[in-house]
Amino acid sequence: MIALENVRCGYGARAVIEGFSATVAAGRVTSLLGPNGVGKSTLFKTILGVQPLLGGTITINGRPVHEISRTALARLLGYVPQNQQNPFAFRVLDVVVMGRTARLGRFGSPGAGDRVKALEALEALGGAHLSERSFAQLSGGERQLTMIARALVQEPEFIMLDEPTSALDFGNQARVLDEIRRLADSGIGVLMTTHTPDHASLCGGDVILLQGESRYLTGPVLDVLTPHHLGDAYGVDVDVTYAVRDGERVAQCRPLLPSRASRPD
Repeated sequence: MIALENVRCGYGARAVIEGFSATVAAGRVTSLLGPNGVGKSTLFKTILGVQPLLGGTITINGRPVHEISRTALARLLGYVPQNQQNPFAFRVLDVVVMGRTARLGRFGSPGAGDRVKALEALEALGGAHLSERSFAQLSGGERQLTMIARALVQEPEFIMLDEPTSALDFGNQARVLDEIRRLADSGIGVLMTTHTPDHASLCGGDVILLQGESRYLTGPVLDVLTPHHLGDAYGVDVDVTYAVRDGERVAQCRPLLPSRASRPD
């Protein structure tokens, strides 16, 4: 479990988030939501150890994150950045094999076994047919699946995904979200940032909704994604309806535009 207790984080002496507490459980998706500027990326970087913690504690399986070496942290946390804007021209298989460096010694180099694990990760995500293609020539969705596979071969306990559906078309968004659910079903804890409440609902699990001014809500997805909570966070009226997917209720969230009569001249 990743546990955050009374966390204070920001830049220099300026705190963006204060008094924040939440958990990310193994085998569940936790979606991090909130409007621009409330500290989603800052919190993400702080958990990853990229941004220094200004106060409080962050522990992974009971160990303070600042006491965990970079090598050990890479074995606990897999990281998938936002969609690559300038993709490198390596083979897909080689990109995935790079994830094995977290499991190799300082002077180690990938061997045949590491390539087998890379192929297995691609197969698990339905991407084995991409292994010999150039990463630079993949679609946005294929790149994201490749990066998820690279994180998987680290054999982490948790995977952190920063806006995994950004810049993806409608179909590729659905494919990536489906794979995220599969990761959680396999026992991996998933923390992802997203700008789309519906994506959090489709993945299920828990939601952390940052509302600004260090206010936040945490809880099961259907408890947090309500018209009142979303409207308070985003400053617009929100309509929430429900559908059933695989026997589960799924929230569908839609912002409501102000009527023309109520708009200022």
